[in-house]
Amino acid sequence: MDNIEGVTVAMVGSQIEADLAVGLLRSNGLRAVAIADDAGGLDPALSVTDGVQIQVNPEDEAAARALLAEVEKDAPQG
Repeated sequence: MDNIEGVTVAMVGSQIEADLAVGLLRSNGLRAVAIADDAGGLDPALSVTDGVQIQVNPEDEAAARALLAEVEKDAPQG
């Protein structure tokens, strides 16, 4: 597991969305993890109500926020 000094840069509604965001950040050279309080995967519905945090190291916070904002801006609205 990655050793991240967590700074939350986003909160998303599902593990799938979190995995995509983490993959995007990692593919751009940033270290990122998704943290969900879903009873160790036994109750995925908990992540829907509580959300899934995307965390990065403090020094990567600005770059991560900018990258996620750019993707959000380009996302189809609907």
